[in-house]
Amino acid sequence: MLNAGKALKVSIYISEGSTYHGVATYSSILDFLFYRGVSGATVTKGIAGFGADHRLHTSRSVEISDRLPLKIEFIESREKVNEILGKLEELVGTGMIEVQETSVAKPAQRTKTKVGAVPEHVKIEGKAKMMRIYIGEGDRWRDKPLHRALVEAMRANDIAGVTVYRGILGYGAQRRIHKDRALRLSSDCSIMLSAIDSEDKLQGFMPIVEQMVEEGLIVLSNVDIIKYAFRATALDQEEAVDAPLEVPQQER
Repeated sequence: MLNAGKALKVSIYISEGSTYHGVATYSSILDFLFYRGVSGATVTKGIAGFGADHRLHTSRSVEISDRLPLKIEFIESREKVNEILGKLEELVGTGMIEVQETSVAKPAQRTKTKVGAVPEHVKIEGKAKMMRIYIGEGDRWRDKPLHRALVEAMRANDIAGVTVYRGILGYGAQRRIHKDRALRLSSDCSIMLSAIDSEDKLQGFMPIVEQMVEEGLIVLSNVDIIKYAFRATALDQEEAVDAPLEVPQQER
């Protein structure tokens, strides 16, 4: 991690169309910097310029140019720069590398989660419960797909997480085959929701599930949580919940 104090600013100038082993040079450089632990890097694109060949390159509205100048810039400690400079020279090829001494007044920091913003359920470990809910794809609750309504209800009730699976083939109590047919949209497939949390949380949520699921199958089973990783990032307001299902399905 970059600290406040003396450091080096490295500027790399290359052509947009240049490649390294068949891959865009700027992409290869960014990958190298990323996996060597450089604190951060930025790529900017010029709209006009010329280089060692003394040919003028410009961006025109009627012409798409792949020879415009690119600049990759990052700030790191002298030790880190000296460590990676040799490989950078190889990656840059005919481009130019500039190194300047600079001072970091305040280094960038990782985004921190606000106090109280991390749900208590991120601490669950060991014994827990898995809830599986089997319903039909066409089932609805208050004019919306039932599986989406269940996901929203679980999120509102702070259930640790849920995944929706869409079956491609299966049958249930009525012994009727349900399948996902090619070349047409089907609302006859099975849907399974899988959620894992503490027994208290899921038992407390059970009355809501029973109210929303008029016909279907609800199963609770014991699980051992080996690892539950949590990344403190901003959550999207709209999340995709559909995913392929690879286990036999049951229906209402």
